[in-house]
Amino acid sequence: MIKGDKLPRHVAVIMDGNGRWAKARMLRRIVGHRKGVETVRVIVEECSRVGIGFLTLYAFSAENWSRPKTEVHALMALLKKYIRMEVPRMQQNNIRFNVIGAREELPPDVRQVVSDAIAVTSGNTGMTLTLALSYGARQEIVRACRSVAADIAAGRIAPEAMTEKDLASYLYTADMPDPDLLIRTSGETRVSNFLLWQMAYTELYFTEVNWPDFTVQELHKAFNDFRQRERRYGLTSDQLREG
Repeated sequence: MIKGDKLPRHVAVIMDGNGRWAKARMLRRIVGHRKGVETVRVIVEECSRVGIGFLTLYAFSAENWSRPKTEVHALMALLKKYIRMEVPRMQQNNIRFNVIGAREELPPDVRQVVSDAIAVTSGNTGMTLTLALSYGARQEIVRACRSVAADIAAGRIAPEAMTEKDLASYLYTADMPDPDLLIRTSGETRVSNFLLWQMAYTELYFTEVNWPDFTVQELHKAFNDFRQRERRYGLTSDQLREG
């Protein structure tokens, strides 16, 4: 694949199937999550190499807090370890680290590691790697509406002047383009409360492959599929050809 050859600018990924991968091998779920972290490293480096501008990974949803406490604790420990270990690699590859979601709900030690990584990589100018942590799209939209309502009440915004662009500026992703491509692994075909506003025109790609088995070759399959799609944004094919 040639760098920049009709590649998506922003790729979002629902990394699904860690638990199923482990269960199929009669292993503990956390083993699957650890294997999934190895996949993250590979996919991040490949996306950076080919010139993807933004990569957003759904790492921990707002609903995931309802999982068994032992699993949540293990996931938080794994997350902290991953971020700490990857900061030098991010620096080497000029990757800027970012997080979206309710960061205040993360354990204090995880919040600190996140803040440190964001600060250390803030000057990097290559790909932006975003982890969605304690994230839910409906919760994000509610949060945005509360902020809009507060600004209207304070007289900073006229309700009749609100536009889609204005509302988008209240979202976690205000400084990012909308995803061009969503990849979901493990055979599930739903978006699971992920970037609902932002994915209005996103191309969706579903694969049966579990996340721990998602290789660079599988990533390129998704990119090649994306390159074949005609993105019309409500127009006709003739209109696109006419310019």
